Amino acid sequence: VQLQASGGGLVQAGGSLRLSCAASGTIFSFNGMGWYRQAPGKGRELVAFITKGGNTNYVDSVKGRFTISKDNAKNTVYLQMNSLKPEDTAVYYCSTIGPNYWGRGTLVTVSS
Repeated sequence: VQLQASGGGLVQAGGSLRLSCAASGTIFSFNGMGWYRQAPGKGRELVAFITKGGNTNYVDSVKGRFTISKDNAKNTVYLQMNSLKPEDTAVYYCSTIGPNYWGRGTLVTVSS
């Protein structure tokens, strides 16, 4: 499976972005899909994931602001990011869960 994340860019604090992750194959066969991010000088962290059954979970810092969703028919996962903060600045990656396949990331920069 090949994954391609897109939708990143430069946005002012308080703004919104929608990231997309298109998979070359079916995503339904995996246990779930996740969005990760890596800020400059920091390790990669799991931001949100969605299970095969559609259950979602988020890291505390983005709860209430980010929403993960998926379209199995399009083999695409989305991350709607609202009320963005400068600390959300990072390269965002999508990944399958079980097993893990990674795509190239997309850079999100939030200016204050």
